[in-house]
Amino acid sequence: MRDLGRLIWSVLLVLLRSRAALPAENVVLRQQINVLRRTAPKRPFLSNVDRLIFVCLYRLFPGVRNVLAIVKPETIIRWHRWGFRAYWRWRSRIRGGRPKVPLEIRRLIREISFANPLWGAPRIHGELLTRIRVARPIHQDVEDHA
Repeated sequence: MRDLGRLIWSVLLVLLRSRAALPAENVVLRQQINVLRRTAPKRPFLSNVDRLIFVCLYRLFPGVRNVLAIVKPETIIRWHRWGFRAYWRWRSRIRGGRPKVPLEIRRLIREISFANPLWGAPRIHGELLTRIRVARPIHQDVEDHA
C-alpha cells in the first residue's frame, strides 16, 4: 500500500515538473531497470498492487507494452484477462437465500391484490393456499412448535 502511495506522489510530482526534465528522468529510470535486470533474480516478486498498477496503465495507455522491461507484455495481458474472468465469475456466482417465486405466482398475487385492495398479505396468502399449494411462513412453524 505504501508503494501505491509513492506512485501517486511521484505522478503528482511529474505533473508539476518541466517537460525538459521528463526525458532525462526516463533515461535514468530505464538505465536503472537495465541494471536491475542484470543483477536481480530471473523472476521479480510482484504484489497484487503492482499487478493492478501494470494492468491499469495498460488499460489507460496500451502503448506502454512497448517499454515494459520487468515483465513480458504477454504477462500483463494474461493478468488483465485473469482479472476479467475473475470479475465475471464473481458477478455470475450462485447467491444463496430464498428461492425466487415463479412468475405465474407473482402475477396471480398481483392480480388478487389489485382485485381486492383491502386484503393484506395474510389474506392473500390464505387465498393462495386454497388455489395452489404454498409453503407456510417460517414464523408460523416456530409458533406451532412452541
